[in-house]
Amino acid sequence: MAKPLILVTNDDGITAPGLRHLIRYMRALGDVVVVAPDSPQSGMGHAITLDSTLYSKKVEIDREHGAPEEYSCSGTPADCVKLGLQEILTRKPDLCVSGINHGSNSSINVIYSGTMSAAIEAGIEGIPAIGFSLCDYAWDADFGPCREAVQQIAAQALRHGMPEGVVLNVNIPKTEGAAPKGIKICRQARANWKERFDKRTSPNGKDYYWLTGDFQLLDHGEDTDQWALDQGYVSVVPTQFDLTAHHVIPQLNTWKLHES
Repeated sequence: MAKPLILVTNDDGITAPGLRHLIRYMRALGDVVVVAPDSPQSGMGHAITLDSTLYSKKVEIDREHGAPEEYSCSGTPADCVKLGLQEILTRKPDLCVSGINHGSNSSINVIYSGTMSAAIEAGIEGIPAIGFSLCDYAWDADFGPCREAVQQIAAQALRHGMPEGVVLNVNIPKTEGAAPKGIKICRQARANWKERFDKRTSPNGKDYYWLTGDFQLLDHGEDTDQWALDQGYVSVVPTQFDLTAHHVIPQLNTWKLHES
């Protein structure tokens, strides 16, 4: 039987160390094809390229024997998955993994995440998909402690598939070289960002802004992704891309709305 085909992507760019580690971890599980942005695309959410030209080319980043097939793409993470499925791969992949992101995508961060947008795009196409993130923003972060959890979760997804309409948001704590304590299945913590803009003036007199802010955790439950990460566990949140608030429909049906 053919090995599982695994599509690998990210949002930090095709040369990012997190992606290079994820490629190596996935090659132990199947045949890997990489389609990733040619430059960092963090915080892009589910943006896609509509009003400019999209480019892609085959590249060689790791020249070691048997290096995987890799393509860089000028677009967003969601573009990479779309292009990979429609133009590059010769068959539907058995799994799509995105990451390993440099930084957390827990809690409200999932809304803005380019890493998760790639996984969601694959999920929309009916492909089991996982977004992996390490809670360390450093470019030279230690991804070694991620290996066991990443391979274990990916292997289970290959074995069992994924419920329809669901992708996994996996975050791995920064453990200073130690292995995480274990893996917890969690819900997304309620939180937001208290944001502000740092206004500055350029040498030519024009105002410009840097977005900054502080993470505000509003949820102290012990079943959340943020709690698990704070305790040293890998968090796994099943994430759905149907945004309908189904529980509110009966309430809205009581409104006196005029039917056309």
